[in-house]
Amino acid sequence: MTVDKAQAGADLAAIDNMVARVKQSRIYRVSGNLAVLWGVLQFVQWGVASASPANAPWSWLVVDAVGVAVTLWMLRRALPARLGGAGVKRQLAAFALFYGFGFVWSVLLGHFGDRETTVFWHTLFLFGYCLAGLWFGVGFLVIGLSLSALVIAVYLLVGPPLFWLLIAVVTGFGYILCGLWMRRA
Repeated sequence: MTVDKAQAGADLAAIDNMVARVKQSRIYRVSGNLAVLWGVLQFVQWGVASASPANAPWSWLVVDAVGVAVTLWMLRRALPARLGGAGVKRQLAAFALFYGFGFVWSVLLGHFGDRETTVFWHTLFLFGYCLAGLWFGVGFLVIGLSLSALVIAVYLLVGPPLFWLLIAVVTGFGYILCGLWMRRA
């Protein structure tokens, strides 16, 4: 059996397409699991902050640190062996850059109130989803923009007593639902 150049090119293009789809599926599956994790952590953070408002700032730091550690562990398991620790170092650097940027603007320069700080941090990380959408697929962009719009709508339309509960629901359920959707994509 012989294959002409055109057929061989078409077959190779089909193989490349399938490889790209499998890679994107794997990225979406891992990212979906991470989104579910962070959705659950949103509920944990809001629960602890509601139960003990005086300890809320420390609880945020502890829960975020646990979230970062679990995220890095999950990503390390999902990375190809050939990347070794280099991928984890880059991911840790990405977290450090996001948290560092957020700290500079929300604590040193921004002088935000509690509500503004909350909206800032959520939209900062959702901006990361939007950026990821430029490389990993439109699903990330849709999640980043839609959850950011919901967070901003809650900020603009809801007063302080209900604001905290709705932010927890929008971010917690939002990440969980988006994570489950990504795992199916």
